[in-house]
Amino acid sequence: MSSSTTTGDARTSAEAPPASEFREPPREAWYCARSAGSLAPGAMASVTVLGDQIVIGRTKAGRLFALRDRCPHRGAPLSGGQFDGTAITCPFHGWRFGADGRCQAMPTLVDGDVTDPGQVKVGEFPVRESDGIIWLYMGAGLAEAPPVPALTLAGATRCRVAVSVLVEASYDLCVLSLIDPGHVGYVHNSWWWRPTATAREKIKDFEPLPFGFRMKAHKAAANSRGYRLLGRPQTEVDFLLPGQRIERIRMGERSIINATFATPIDARRTLLTNVLLSDLPQLMPLAPLIGWAGRAFLRQDQRILELAQQGLERKPTMLLLGQADRLGQWYFRLKRDYAAARHEGKAFSNTLAPERLRWRT
Repeated sequence: MSSSTTTGDARTSAEAPPASEFREPPREAWYCARSAGSLAPGAMASVTVLGDQIVIGRTKAGRLFALRDRCPHRGAPLSGGQFDGTAITCPFHGWRFGADGRCQAMPTLVDGDVTDPGQVKVGEFPVRESDGIIWLYMGAGLAEAPPVPALTLAGATRCRVAVSVLVEASYDLCVLSLIDPGHVGYVHNSWWWRPTATAREKIKDFEPLPFGFRMKAHKAAANSRGYRLLGRPQTEVDFLLPGQRIERIRMGERSIINATFATPIDARRTLLTNVLLSDLPQLMPLAPLIGWAGRAFLRQDQRILELAQQGLERKPTMLLLGQADRLGQWYFRLKRDYAAARHEGKAFSNTLAPERLRWRT
């Protein structure tokens, strides 16, 4: 998938990474693998990110781990076996693997066999847990990667709601939906949020961040009924590589964090996850309603993204025009420059500049 708009300095073919490196989601990034429901000590679960099947688990001692979900013996998924809180037993031949991926036992071995189970190891993936979200890192060179996002609240979290929707569409298309102001009044045209008939001009100031950009703090839109219920608070929005949108809504000393993350499952499927955190005590009894609204929003995006994907499969190009599409241009520029930095073994440097943008929505 490509844009017809060029958005950066020229590079020679010798300097540029292969096209696949910036058209595909970067492997050197943290992705949201699990957001809802706790992973208890002694539990494990299978997830797929970038086409890799991974088993995540938590030992009885509370240590979180992530291993390639494939026994190196005959390929059986380890997630189909038994986990006793210390080691996973493969369901095929009973090989046991510790949380570090090292094989501890091969039941078919007999006394005198020179085979050393400890020489066999399943691949590990860096894994972190923050704000109830489990993050997986899929590549190499962890030190130079964008950090795990921190959804920090000033007060204690009183309300947490997480919902996810699997979208049959490419990663780039789904990420663009996170930073596309033009679609809101059409895709999310709802009496309870922002009807299309109330469209008006918006002026927003943006500034670069180390791995993305920020819509600077401003008073929330007057034509959004959702924001009006909160008294039109102050809000700012961060977009961070690889595909994270974090909105911080402030009402005096209280706040709401509304974050959406895109996770590439494989070349044709993307998981969209929305997590809302707040220290507003009055939101706690509204958690079921908030979950319903969050899922409804994601379903609306799902429907239009899957329709758009059908069109892009017939002609895989997009036009990014006007100031409302500048954010999409920035995304492709950041993604390309990040891939180039990794390809050249250099530290990534964000070359975006502050800018004021205007659009109608």
